[in-house]
Amino acid sequence: MATVRTQASMSLDGFIEDSSGGGFDQLFAWHNNGDIEIPSADPRLTFHVSQASADYLRESFGAYRALVVGRRQFDFTNGWGGRHPMGAPVFVVTHTVPAEWVKAHPDAPFTFVTDGGVPSAVQQAKAIAGDKCVAIGPGQVTGEALDAGLLDEVRIDLVPVLLGAGKPLFGTLGKVPVALGSPQVIGGKGVTHLIYRLTSG
Repeated sequence: MATVRTQASMSLDGFIEDSSGGGFDQLFAWHNNGDIEIPSADPRLTFHVSQASADYLRESFGAYRALVVGRRQFDFTNGWGGRHPMGAPVFVVTHTVPAEWVKAHPDAPFTFVTDGGVPSAVQQAKAIAGDKCVAIGPGQVTGEALDAGLLDEVRIDLVPVLLGAGKPLFGTLGKVPVALGSPQVIGGKGVTHLIYRLTSG
């Protein structure tokens, strides 16, 4: 059965973007501060990271077989030009299908989930992922997946910067508090990777 993960670069004070919808130069600086080259499925995007982050990214890229995102992230990236950097099928939780975008990218591996919300999108993504991983979010879809008990793992790429305010990784949670336990810690250059494995009960 597929493992469902969320993974995001986050500031030390808990935000995945600043209050103006930016801050990405600081949050993703670790993607280009090392000597190890890690290509993505998008030829326009190559990472240069430390050895520890390279091992971490290789594992992630090798594991993900499907992604679930919200409409806001899809619109912000313009659907990654029709191909996500991980090269996996994408399930977009939305109220309406962006017909013009679909017309412009007829072969893009994107499914627009208009019924059933996050649970339906996760179910469809897991059917494709098999025994590999589904990536979720980040943002409100991640919070909804956590509230619904659908999230197995949280991966935070913690960056030593303070943004002051902005968008939290989990959006607005309905069920709190949530205890995650002790993480696996991987120290990279300009980033600390934290892996929390959730258990039920």
